[in-house]
Amino acid sequence: MPKLLHTRIRVNNLKKSVSFYEKLGFKKGRMVNSSPSGNQLVFMEMSDNDHFLELCHHPDHKISVPEDLMHIAIGYSDLEVLLEELEEKGVEIWPENWKVGYQKGSRMYFVTDPDGYEVELLEKSEER
Repeated sequence: MPKLLHTRIRVNNLKKSVSFYEKLGFKKGRMVNSSPSGNQLVFMEMSDNDHFLELCHHPDHKISVPEDLMHIAIGYSDLEVLLEELEEKGVEIWPENWKVGYQKGSRMYFVTDPDGYEVELLEKSEER
């Protein structure tokens, strides 16, 4: 049976991207300093996940991510704690009035990575 292994996104600054995704709970995994095509790769991992996020950088490729091109979604068991931590670290959460919306039962928020990729943050219950 086929298995989804990783998703690759091209980034402009590997260090900034790694730092951003670490704030979301990823850890730096395998790194490749120069692939056959000259890319630097970092595979970002999350506990209890088989799927990786591959950050790909090449100095000759400058990217500009169109708004709403794609997003990844991550589920958290305690989303409110994560949102507070992200806000303290200067990460912009949208919608911006998330504290008001959170109290009303909304459990879906977004952040934008350094290159413009959207990341959906969801509250994950044990039933889902």
